[in-house]
Amino acid sequence: MVAMIPSPLPQDLKTGILHLGLGAFHRAHQAAYTQDAIVKAGGDWGIEAVSMRNPALSQTLNAQNGRYTLIERHPGGPRLIDMTVIRAAHALPGNAALVASRMADPAIRIITITVTEKGYGTLTGQQKLDRADPAITHDLANAEDPQSLVGLLCLGLSLRRKAGHGGLTIISCDNLPENGQLLRAIVDEFARETDPTLATWITEFCRFPSSMVDRITPASTNDTFALAHQALGHPDPAAVETEPFRQWVIEDNFAGPRPAWQAAGALIVPDVTPFETMKLRLLNGAHSMIAYLGALAGLPYVRDVMANADLRALIRHHMSDAATTLSPLPGYDPESYADALIDRFANPAIDHRCLQIAMDGSQKLPQRIFAPARDRLDRDRSTQSFALAVAAWIRFAEGRDDAGQPLNLDDPLADEIRAALASAVASAKDKVNAIANLGALADHGMLAVPEFRAEVARHLDRLSHDGILSAVRAALSQR
Repeated sequence: MVAMIPSPLPQDLKTGILHLGLGAFHRAHQAAYTQDAIVKAGGDWGIEAVSMRNPALSQTLNAQNGRYTLIERHPGGPRLIDMTVIRAAHALPGNAALVASRMADPAIRIITITVTEKGYGTLTGQQKLDRADPAITHDLANAEDPQSLVGLLCLGLSLRRKAGHGGLTIISCDNLPENGQLLRAIVDEFARETDPTLATWITEFCRFPSSMVDRITPASTNDTFALAHQALGHPDPAAVETEPFRQWVIEDNFAGPRPAWQAAGALIVPDVTPFETMKLRLLNGAHSMIAYLGALAGLPYVRDVMANADLRALIRHHMSDAATTLSPLPGYDPESYADALIDRFANPAIDHRCLQIAMDGSQKLPQRIFAPARDRLDRDRSTQSFALAVAAWIRFAEGRDDAGQPLNLDDPLADEIRAALASAVASAKDKVNAIANLGALADHGMLAVPEFRAEVARHLDRLSHDGILSAVRAALSQR
């Protein structure tokens, strides 16, 4: 039986952080850093967490007084940690006014956010609101009844300003380039249209530091819950599991006090950009390639993909190609970073499903695959592995793996993608052309480059006719 490491946090810990996006990643990452920071340096930095869609999770956590089990999956065996840093939970649906009012509490000094790339309501690859997004359209006309992240933030900040309290530090923890700048830009755009005096106050008193986050956090399984039950002697439906590694890099740009996150291992730096670019292009880019190739080959987990010698070699080569697009980062060697990623991906104790990573490809590929491909193309270097990753995504979107089993396309553009592919049944070239003309993907422009589009079509044709593993071996032979 695995023993639980008890939480040393005081029972009367007060809250100082409001977190938007009560998912597994937050509970494994920012919550863990914050709990460790309080243990090392003190402070009333308990978290109030908001479930943006699912009320069941907030109800579960409240019933457990915020307590849940964090399971670190070490190769030598699991490590179970009692987590008590979340002091209260809220559900956004039907409670927007309540959540916004919490931002006006002077005890709250920081807002952290994990709502995934699609949760920001922005145009793909741009720091602008998507005016076609129904939630954005609603909130611009009904600022007092928000449905979107940016509408909720602006309502909360408006209440805080009217109450006469100081500004907030608002930290995006999602995998978006320059996420702090993006968040600041859309909040400013929304506020200037709905309340220009609020926009001026936000500019003067609030700060939006960029951050880079990293911790592989697979979806909880029956085994997750069984292990927590065994250790606790009762069920824990909020239990979450993760890998031992974690990283958090935060721009040194705060509106006021903060937890001593650096005491828990976070890096507070002047510029996050080199860290986030390295992670997006090496870890996240490789993850997307793994997800689509693995799902198509009938391999359920990331570790299964890494156990195949050809797939592992292709992923490592892709990382090396992506590494050539990075600016030097003192103290970090991209090739050593890539080797460490390979070991993390291969961890036999982590059940990270390819289908979990495969979600929202239309939102993820521009920064993970298209951006480094553009840099490679501009330097007259091969873009083969990037084109193969895009082709694998398109093949995945067709909805069947190599064995003919159905694959679910979970993507904000799912209907548009399916319609585009259905209208282009003649050839791989036609399918790529149809996908390239979708608004969100066309905005980036990489699929408008004739040579890259043709390369994607060649890979897609081979994937469709020869199968995934044969196509991968062919790609390796051409390096």
